[in-house]
Amino acid sequence: MKRPEWSLVQYRVDDSEKLSVGVSVGGSVVPGPPGTEGLSLMEVLGRWDSLAPLLREWVPAASDVIVAEARLAPPLTYPGKVLCAGANYWDHCAEMGVEPPDELGDPFFFLKPPTTTVTGPGDSVPLPSYPGARIDWEAELAVVIGRTGRNLSPEQALDHVAGYLAANDISARDRLTAPKPVGKPFAYDWVGHKGQDGFCPLGPGVVPAWLVPDPQNLRIRLSVNGVVKQDSSTAQMMVPIHEVVAAASRLTRLEPGDVILTGTPAGVGAARGEFLTAGDEVVVEIERIGRLENPVVAS
Repeated sequence: MKRPEWSLVQYRVDDSEKLSVGVSVGGSVVPGPPGTEGLSLMEVLGRWDSLAPLLREWVPAASDVIVAEARLAPPLTYPGKVLCAGANYWDHCAEMGVEPPDELGDPFFFLKPPTTTVTGPGDSVPLPSYPGARIDWEAELAVVIGRTGRNLSPEQALDHVAGYLAANDISARDRLTAPKPVGKPFAYDWVGHKGQDGFCPLGPGVVPAWLVPDPQNLRIRLSVNGVVKQDSSTAQMMVPIHEVVAAASRLTRLEPGDVILTGTPAGVGAARGEFLTAGDEVVVEIERIGRLENPVVAS
């Protein structure tokens, strides 16, 4: 699978909690390009219009100093919004027994609480402590916004995208509906289903959009303990990325650093009757975007 040319990351050194912006290239981390010194990656995205031209000209060099003790942190701390498009892959709908619609409309969206769900590469996915939890995986391509926009047309949408991330939309299938709803219209529990702590690993870094010639043709794969569960392509999306971004902007103002998850392909655990357990290792790989690894632990 083709690796990214480079990506913008956040890292720590030794036991320090201080975050720095760097570049992941060839398996190593080097200090961030000129203009990123002293900034968080969220601040870099807040200045994307002015910094993007500089980043386009930056080329990794053999003389770059490798940060030997760098420990990757969550790439974004923290997005203002994490919007997730549901049911957006043809093959995933097929495995769930959903008939293809005669006519496609906008995707539906749900939110994940950013500061408590977003984690980074190597961070643990904590299993809920209540009995009967059925925790599932969902490999997804995530879009990172670099320019404020509202009511965007599909033709405008990609001009507002700074780059892309790998994501894992962790889901508690046992909490999709409330056990004792007041009534049928109030049965769905999207926070319990999608918004528990640690349910949104992102990473390893933000790959600038100009390094991804065709985000609609990327291999996307997920494995658990080395066994491949999902192996598909972003070409399987029902609603393409530019239309997903445009649809999101009709619901809410998109701001720099916002993240939009674009759906998951076939191979989720719910369709197989398989769920995560403590000690599992989950790996999401997306062509040109990178590899995101997270262990699963008991709470």
